[in-house]
Amino acid sequence: MLAGWRGVARSAVSGLGWVSGGGGGPRRWVSTSWSPVGAAFNAQLQPQHHPRWELGKRTGLFGVPELSCPEGFQEAQEKSLQETERLVKKACATPPGPEIVMIFDQLSDSLCRVADLADFVKIAHPNLAFREAAEDACRNIGTMVERLNTDVDLCQSLRKLLADKEVMASLDPDTRRVAELFMFDFEISGIHLDEEKRKKAVNLNVKILDLCNEFLMGSHLPNRIDKHVLPEHIRHNFAAEGNYVQISGLNADSPDDLVREVAYKVFLFPNAQQSHCLSELLTNRNLLAQLVGYDTFAHRALQGTMAKSPEKVMQFLEKLSDKLFKRTLNDFEMMNGMKMKVNPMKSELMPWDHPYYSGVLRAERYNIEPSLYCPFFSLGACMEGLNMLFNKLLGISLYAEQPEKGEVWCEDVRKLAVVHEQEGLLGYIYCDFFQRPDKPHQDCHFTIRGGRLKENGEYQLPVVVLMLSLPHSTRGSPTLLTPGMMENLFHEMGHAMHSMLGRTRYQHVTGTRCSTDFAEVPSILMEYFANDYRVVNQFARHYETGQPLPKHMVSRLCESKKVCAAADMQLQVFYAVLDQLYHGKHPLGKSTTDILKETQEKFYGLPYVPNTAWQLRFSHLVGYGAKYYSYLMSRAVASMVWRQCFVQDPFNRAMGERYRREMLAHGGGKEPMVMVQGMLQKSPSVEDFVDALVSDLDQDFETFFMDSE
Repeated sequence: MLAGWRGVARSAVSGLGWVSGGGGGPRRWVSTSWSPVGAAFNAQLQPQHHPRWELGKRTGLFGVPELSCPEGFQEAQEKSLQETERLVKKACATPPGPEIVMIFDQLSDSLCRVADLADFVKIAHPNLAFREAAEDACRNIGTMVERLNTDVDLCQSLRKLLADKEVMASLDPDTRRVAELFMFDFEISGIHLDEEKRKKAVNLNVKILDLCNEFLMGSHLPNRIDKHVLPEHIRHNFAAEGNYVQISGLNADSPDDLVREVAYKVFLFPNAQQSHCLSELLTNRNLLAQLVGYDTFAHRALQGTMAKSPEKVMQFLEKLSDKLFKRTLNDFEMMNGMKMKVNPMKSELMPWDHPYYSGVLRAERYNIEPSLYCPFFSLGACMEGLNMLFNKLLGISLYAEQPEKGEVWCEDVRKLAVVHEQEGLLGYIYCDFFQRPDKPHQDCHFTIRGGRLKENGEYQLPVVVLMLSLPHSTRGSPTLLTPGMMENLFHEMGHAMHSMLGRTRYQHVTGTRCSTDFAEVPSILMEYFANDYRVVNQFARHYETGQPLPKHMVSRLCESKKVCAAADMQLQVFYAVLDQLYHGKHPLGKSTTDILKETQEKFYGLPYVPNTAWQLRFSHLVGYGAKYYSYLMSRAVASMVWRQCFVQDPFNRAMGERYRREMLAHGGGKEPMVMVQGMLQKSPSVEDFVDALVSDLDQDFETFFMDSE
């Protein structure tokens, strides 16, 4: 139903320090607890005992008093569920008008305040008891969501509003859109069906959730093989288990061709149970889509996106594939030539060779050794670089703020206040950047609380977490980032700024609560800034000598990324097409493996390997079902925005303000394509999207660099 209710992982907490008061004009903010961001991240990250932690009472996670202990999740969810019951009654008793939309948004916020916070805690908290309590809270809120999904009276209160043309005409565009989005969420859950079909829709949703969890678990399980089947000299590359070796990945970086071949064939060997699970998942998704009135699951999933329909997605992917064809062949020929040098007896290029030999080619041509770059990218320097960029583009500064005792889940988590030069405090970013046992090795952004205009006129400040997996500092040096880590940091901070600046009236559409194919645009755009020498030159300094990173090293790094980039993009096209076919017309008519084989031959180019089933490891089918194309489309938009607005001057304040006004400020409160049109001042065609991606492959990066030395 509601995007937030479904666990689009993000929303709320209360009582988090500074509040930007409701009325009044712009104001500057000063806090004695704020300190420069660079110093905070380059400080030695050892267990700390802040003096003020010894004073005053302990708070809970994110400043939520109840969450000072795992049992507090029970209290928090009980409060949320009581508030939900009250708001449901209020919504059903309220006549058609704007207040209905406000109540629905409060309802969504009440659930998100617990569910979204719990979604983060259940995977990231180092304490098992906290993780289990958060998992339980997610389940209980989910049960309430299922109830609300089938609450006919609640839906009817919204339907009356939408049916009243006079009242609807009097609403402002934001309120109208949010009302329509709430109704859309009801309808895709089957609220308009008769009671028997509604029950069927609920049962299908439950079954699909179970199948998703089963498929995700199965996609990561290792395969094992009798160790005597393998040549003795390669067995040490895999985990031993008695007479067996366990293979838990593709070993894509191994320099030994045979190790990669064995890993590929064993790890991707078909599993009948996993294959059945995938078929059931796809079948049940299709049944649900058709039950609620859509031709296919893809048609249901793509409502409200930039692409709008699976037909448009396939048109985009096919045109892109055609444009990539010759470039991809050329890339494969280069990889094949490299393989012939290394292994002339077995030189045919195979799928397990692509990631390895493309990396070898980059290293050979450009000598990109990460250790040469790391000393210039201390974490503190990179954070100061982001601070400088946001200040010049958007008038925003980042300040480190001391958290209260109990507010953070690990002592090395840093809390940032995001402050605008005129508007004051915009929100908070908690930076969970460092490796620790049991922490997921993934870079991601979580919304903990969405922004919204509260009933008393104050603005509820957004709160987010950025999670990375960086190494700790050492006695001799601060945390040093590879170029890839630096780019990932910029990428995730793009999401955070979207959350901070998407200051919508309704939390249902705040920040990153927008279509999947638009949500990655701000983060990918930040990658362009991270690869521009004019930006990098502002902060990349050797942590010992203070020497700036030489321009030729940045240029070489950027040029290296173009090596085999067409083949890399072609592989993403293949995955995206496969995703569309699986979620298209049913019955599929063929096994998922047969479809994989045909699609790989047509949209990739390297041969299908018999007795493998890569799709059974394609975990993105769960979270990005029918939407895997989104990253490519977002990259195309980011490329167009970069070229039109920032390539001439990456610090252009007028363009920064336009970017905020047209794209960041609305969250999901406007149609995504309307926001793109506002930024580009034209309506891009499918050909424009394709041309933007292909032109990046050909771009001479030197044209990005203005001489600032």
